[in-house]
Amino acid sequence: MSRPADAALGLSLPRNSGRAWLTPLELGLLGAVWGASFLFMRIAADDFGTIALVEVRLALGSLVLLPFLWRARVQFPARLWPKVALIGAINSAVPFMLFAWAAQRAPAGIGAIANAMTVLFTALVGFLFFGERIGTRRAVALLTGFAGVVVLASGKIAGFSIGWAVAAGATAAFLYGVGLHLVRRHLTGLPPAAVASAALGSTALLTLPFAILAWPERSIPAESWLSAAMLGVLCTGLAFVSYYRLIARIGPARASTVTYLVPVFGVAWAWLLLDEPVTPAMAVAGALILGSVALSQREGKRP
Repeated sequence: MSRPADAALGLSLPRNSGRAWLTPLELGLLGAVWGASFLFMRIAADDFGTIALVEVRLALGSLVLLPFLWRARVQFPARLWPKVALIGAINSAVPFMLFAWAAQRAPAGIGAIANAMTVLFTALVGFLFFGERIGTRRAVALLTGFAGVVVLASGKIAGFSIGWAVAAGATAAFLYGVGLHLVRRHLTGLPPAAVASAALGSTALLTLPFAILAWPERSIPAESWLSAAMLGVLCTGLAFVSYYRLIARIGPARASTVTYLVPVFGVAWAWLLLDEPVTPAMAVAGALILGSVALSQREGKRP
């Protein structure tokens, strides 16, 4: 899953201007990894089912990040864990389920494109619920992005409507926006990788009984197991570590440019490896959504 909006956690982190060549490389690799998450969901979702796949993703992602949580364990008293679990459900578990559900009903590129709405929904949630100003530029960007979602939802793949899959992806992006604001207001000051591990781990425990009940009776192919493992270890755990390192070195604003790469790679991986088509509706919707994200992130003129 792509999580570019996490850049607004309000961190004050050191920057290092050396090795400038490394930044584009890491941004490209991170975009490729997060884009691949939609490919892995597409491969594994049918065999695992939605809840079982998300359980594997949550658990593996949490384990990869567990050393960060262990190192900061004194900063996580018992009274904090219910809040962490609730935010984890909003910011991770439920969006993961929505994207996994959508992956069973639409090409991988659809979820990747819808995921780019996270940046716009973050601004919308701030305006609706937290009293933040949105401004004319961001309002236009939101309308443009929503137009892209409508275009995407109205498209058909092999004669089948993908509207519900698009709605699921857009809802997941909206929840990412809600979750970001909750993290920023209630968990700021805690090590972000430790917060991610705590959120993923607590929601994995909450999801476990439902995953056991929903676990598929038939055997799961090795290809799907590998995809689920890559989804949890690489696209969730290791990608979070890489992203927070990027924030520490180049700052949240520059790190968030990975937003533009995720849908490009998501569509490209699905086209190359799954032979999924790139339809005109996908191209138009992608252009509208990414254009709106670019518009929303432009800095206004300063006096």
